[in-house]
Amino acid sequence: MAHEVADIHELTPRSRRILEVASELFYDRGIHAVGVDTIAAESGVTKRTLYNNFGSKHALVAAYLKNRHGEWWQALEERLAAAEPPRALTLFDVYAEDARTITRGCAFLNAAAELSAEHPAYAIIRNHKQAVEDRLRELIAEDRPAADDPQRLARHLFLLLEGAFAHHGIHGKGLLAEAREIARDLLS
Repeated sequence: MAHEVADIHELTPRSRRILEVASELFYDRGIHAVGVDTIAAESGVTKRTLYNNFGSKHALVAAYLKNRHGEWWQALEERLAAAEPPRALTLFDVYAEDARTITRGCAFLNAAAELSAEHPAYAIIRNHKQAVEDRLRELIAEDRPAADDPQRLARHLFLLLEGAFAHHGIHGKGLLAEAREIARDLLS
């Protein structure tokens, strides 16, 4: 039975519980390190219930990433609505805030390292990262209409942002602040 990746608000309380537990386990331990037995046990359900709700571990992984994207994107848009130009810098602020509370880096990059490109969740990873870059391009085009090449500038800022976030665990949280300053210079 094929299962679509449902919006978390459309899930039953039991399905939400399974997804919450799976999300925490996938992020903390890694997708491959966590089996459905563990997810079911820690969710307080049987494996049959887990499969009845999600169909497969692949579908559960996709739901985890889709939900994570949705929650993160909503928080980003709320910050952008209150931000002053150049709003592209707000993404650096949001990533820096994330860096204060997360323990294992970017959930999407972690998942990409574990999953094959054919995995059903891989498209969610690609779409998330592309959405970040696209949003940067939109913000640059709106806030800096005289920019020579908003797409190229957005790509540079995206790579700067992602690189700083991916390496902040190695080089320290100050790396994101430094990346923001470089981005500010590029936007002026």
